[in-house]
Amino acid sequence: MAAGWNAKFTVETWSRGGPVATSIGLAVASRHSGGRHVCVVSDENSRSEYLQALRQGGAANQVVVGEPEEVMQGMEGIDFLVVDSRRKDFARVLRAAKLSGRGAVLVCKNASSKQATSFRWRSVLDGGSTRRLVRSVYLPVGKGLDIAHVATSGAASSTAGGGQSKSSQSRWIKHVDRESGEVHVIRK
Repeated sequence: MAAGWNAKFTVETWSRGGPVATSIGLAVASRHSGGRHVCVVSDENSRSEYLQALRQGGAANQVVVGEPEEVMQGMEGIDFLVVDSRRKDFARVLRAAKLSGRGAVLVCKNASSKQATSFRWRSVLDGGSTRRLVRSVYLPVGKGLDIAHVATSGAASSTAGGGQSKSSQSRWIKHVDRESGEVHVIRK
């Protein structure tokens, strides 16, 4: 997905004891797109465990040690961001991220965890920011993936198709029940 988006700057948060399959995939995607992959870990023990697991998988990338929320404030131009929804501060990490001028894809893995069940993308994007939610989707894969495409100011057109404003067109809303996987489609 990161390679398809042609992400030039991919950032991921990783917690000690977590799987590294996502990291290996992001490292490969970054190599193919000519981009950079950075993983944020909370301490030196996590860093050494992460690097050891990556070496076994045959991948390498840059690792930054620090609290993810603080580290995000020092990184600019993020195209693709992956956070773990099991972390208590994952919404603050998403808010603190400085996204690319062309927008970004934000991914929450383990989205069916207790912290993520009350999470809404609008809560991350509200508050006078220049970000706008273009599309979001929940995928019941593994422990759940919640994915959003976010545009920054000026990155998306304000008119659709035939020049009508979006407010005058009908709108379809799709809701996926996280427990059963049922899809509900509503027209507004």
